[in-house]
Amino acid sequence: MSGLGMMCLWKDRPDPANMAAHAGAIFRFVLPSLPMFLVIPLLLRQGFGFGGSLAAGCALTIVVYGAMTWTRARFGMRL
Repeated sequence: MSGLGMMCLWKDRPDPANMAAHAGAIFRFVLPSLPMFLVIPLLLRQGFGFGGSLAAGCALTIVVYGAMTWTRARFGMRL
């Protein structure tokens, strides 16, 4: 989906600096969501329902995103 979005963005606004900023933002927002894709199948294999597994994965993503934002702020980096 990110690739498709980047193609549409480039078609509408072919600006290398804007595309570089967009690609960098995608990378920073994808990182906190990666653990979700480990937790959901783990919970499903343990017998948890889909809704609970998805909720736990989303909650984990929020926690990891918050931790990443807090850590970056402590080192003076903006997200």
